[in-house]
This record gives sequence, C-alpha cells and structure tokens, in this order.
Amino acid sequence: MSTLWLQRHAPVVAEPGLCYGATDLEAHADATLAAAERIAPLLPVGIVLCSSPLKRCTALAEAIVARRPDLTVQRDARLAEMDFGAWEGRPWAGIPREDFDAWTADFADLRAGVHGESVRAFMSRIAQAHDEWLAQGRDTLWVTHAGVLRAVTLLQRGIRCPSSAGDWPAGEMPFGGWLVFDK
Repeated sequence: MSTLWLQRHAPVVAEPGLCYGATDLEAHADATLAAAERIAPLLPVGIVLCSSPLKRCTALAEAIVARRPDLTVQRDARLAEMDFGAWEGRPWAGIPREDFDAWTADFADLRAGVHGESVRAFMSRIAQAHDEWLAQGRDTLWVTHAGVLRAVTLLQRGIRCPSSAGDWPAGEMPFGGWLVFDK
C-alpha cells in the first residue's frame, strides 16, 4: 500500500480575497517554517517529495528538506494551481458576476478568466500526476495548492471531471494543512 500526502502552502503575502491561482506569490516565511516543522517528522523514510513550481510551494518543500535531509524536491508543473487567466491578481469581489456565472454554468469546459484554464484541463493534468502516483506505488508528498487538494479528492472518488460547479469540493483546505490518501 502507498500513501499520497497533499500539503497546502502557507498563506500568501497578498491582500485577502485576491484571485492568485497561477500567480507566483511568496508565502509568509514564519507560517511556511511552522508548516514544515509540523509535517517533517511525520513523513515516512523514502517518501518522494514533489512540489508545485510556484514559490509559495517550493519554499515549503525546501523547508521540509532542511528538516529532513534524506529527502530531495522534485518540481512538477502539473501540481501548480489552476490558471484563472484575466482574473489573476484581481480581487474575487471585483470579477463581474456575469463572468463568474458564465464560468460556473459551463464549469467543466469554459476557460476561467477567458484566457485561463478550464476545469477539464486542470483535472486532466492533476489526474495524470495522480495516475503516475498510483502506478509507481510509492509514498509521495505533494506540496501544492487548495485546488489540487480538491481535484485529488474528486479523483479519489472516481470523478475525473466534475459535471457542474456544485460537484466541486467546498470543504476547508487550511493553509499549511494536509490530506492523506491511501492506495
């Protein structure tokens, strides 16, 4: 049996309510170190450590390695957060309601923020990484984003792409927290 650990990055250095999916923002350093200190002693020997290439995740992955020198970080672009296109860097509250409603009405296939990523494309790249983990059968930690944690939650339920926005997991994904799934 293998285990997939999914750890979300620490809070970003940005105004609350900002849409920042693919935007490469720093995370708060103290919270990053605290998250690394919480998870590092729990990780099994020989675990594979993969990280989103975005700074808020690589900083956490490197902080884990500083506490666990037996580990090395592999950056994996598939683990990056969803790209929200023209919405990136804007407050969620500033996105016109009709644009948001249009996206949620065609949730699987309409590209977020016009030039962003569709949920289907996002799910496809996360599914590819998830399928690879399943095939390898090795304990793995992904240092990643809330959207990826939600996507893997769906994949674990056998859902390759949600048919509606209402199917997207809405539970809390705390900064610095993690989920664990067994194969």
